[in-house]
Amino acid sequence: MRVIITKDYEELGKLTTQILLGTMFAKQDRCNLSITAGKTPLEVYKQLIPEVKNKKYFNHVHYYNFDEIPYRTEKRPGITMRDLNKMFFNQAEINKTNIHPLTETNYAQQDAKIADAGGIDLMLLGIGKDGHFCGNLPGTTTYEDWTTRVEFSPAAKERSSVLFEEKKETPDYYVTMGPQSVMHARQLVLIANGIQKAEIMKVFLEGKVNPKYPATILKMHPNLTVILDKEAASLLEKD
Repeated sequence: MRVIITKDYEELGKLTTQILLGTMFAKQDRCNLSITAGKTPLEVYKQLIPEVKNKKYFNHVHYYNFDEIPYRTEKRPGITMRDLNKMFFNQAEINKTNIHPLTETNYAQQDAKIADAGGIDLMLLGIGKDGHFCGNLPGTTTYEDWTTRVEFSPAAKERSSVLFEEKKETPDYYVTMGPQSVMHARQLVLIANGIQKAEIMKVFLEGKVNPKYPATILKMHPNLTVILDKEAASLLEKD
């Protein structure tokens, strides 16, 4: 595991973008990236968009989301794809044939499809304040899980309802790549910024692997890079 502390969020975005571009350039044939939604990667996408927009030499890059909360009744992209479309895919004008959504209907086949496509070359991850990654929440994940469907607890369903324009569209379940799926990616890049992530980053970096904090299993990956800004690193023990 390599840990990099940047001076601020902007530098975090710049460095992460450079790593993503390096992977894209390094691959001579198909390059498969799995990327995250949420607030943490906004600066990354801000800097990545002009680097990839209308660049034909990146036509070999394919994208995967790693979790999804579907609408209960509406036939439209789920919450993750909705957000990724808005913050990155649409602005970067990524060809739709290069985007491979994980959905509530194809999740059982997703791991096999990714393997057939050559596997994930790099996965860009965030981490929740409770230690979750992807849709792997405390108390819902076993480290043996591959891509799976997870039933919402009443409390988790209520928290997720704020993501929908109408609360009635909140489903009873979501789908996510499990720890086994994630650990099969060739490279993991985990990013965290802001003081609100300082406590969990201390747990993640200085604690042991603990199912109470599902993301700690990522420390066992042979090619993990952790990038955090000074605020997210503020509680770490100083050398």
